[in-house]
Amino acid sequence: MKRWIYFLGHLAIITILTSFATFRVGPKTVEVPLELKGQKDQVFWVAHQDGDTKRIAPSFESVFLGKSFLGFKEALAFKESQGKYSSVNTLGYLGKYQFGANTLKLMGVDDTGLFLQSPVLQENLFELNVARNKWILRRDIKRFVGKKINGVPITESGIVAAAHLAGAGNVKKYLRSYGQMDFSDAYGSTVAYYMKKFGGYDVSQIKAIHNPKVNS
Repeated sequence: MKRWIYFLGHLAIITILTSFATFRVGPKTVEVPLELKGQKDQVFWVAHQDGDTKRIAPSFESVFLGKSFLGFKEALAFKESQGKYSSVNTLGYLGKYQFGANTLKLMGVDDTGLFLQSPVLQENLFELNVARNKWILRRDIKRFVGKKINGVPITESGIVAAAHLAGAGNVKKYLRSYGQMDFSDAYGSTVAYYMKKFGGYDVSQIKAIHNPKVNS
C-alpha cells in the first residue's frame, strides 16, 4: 500500500509539472499602429531659454504635446508629411512642412537640396513663415478670432494653419466671405478643414514680422 501511495504521489507531481509545460504560452509579435511608429528621419527641435536648441528623437511623449506651439507644429507636420524632413510629395512640395519652391525663394532659400537635408533650417523657416502669415493677416486675426464661421470657432492657430495650406490671400477671402469662398488643394484639403482641425493651439510665442527671411 505504501508503495502505491508513493507511486501515485510521484505520478501526481509529474502530471502537474507536465500541465504547466503544456499551457506555457510563447512570445507573440504585436504590430504597432503606423501612427505610433517613429520615422527614422524624424526629430524634434526644442528651443531653450538660452536660445540654444536641443535635438531629441521621437518618442511616445511626442503624442502628448497638448495645445502648445510645439504641439501645433507637430500636428501640422504629421498632416503634411507624417513628420518626415526628407519628404517630397507628388506636386513637388518639400520637407516636414511641405513648402513650395516659390515660398522657399521668397524667404531666402534657393537650395532645395540643402533645405531637405537640414532639419534646423526647416524648423526655422516654418516659424518665420508663421510670423510672415501673422503679419499679412494681422487685421483679420484681430477681426475674426473669437467668432464662428459655419459653426467652427475661429482661432489664431486655425488661421495660421489655413494660411500654410492655402496662402494668406485665400484665407482672407474665406474669412471676409464668412466661408462662402473656400479653397481646396489638389488632395482635397480646404481652408475650413484646417481652421477646424488646427484650432485652439497656442501660437502666441511667434510674433508677426513683415517680410522675414532666413538669411536676414
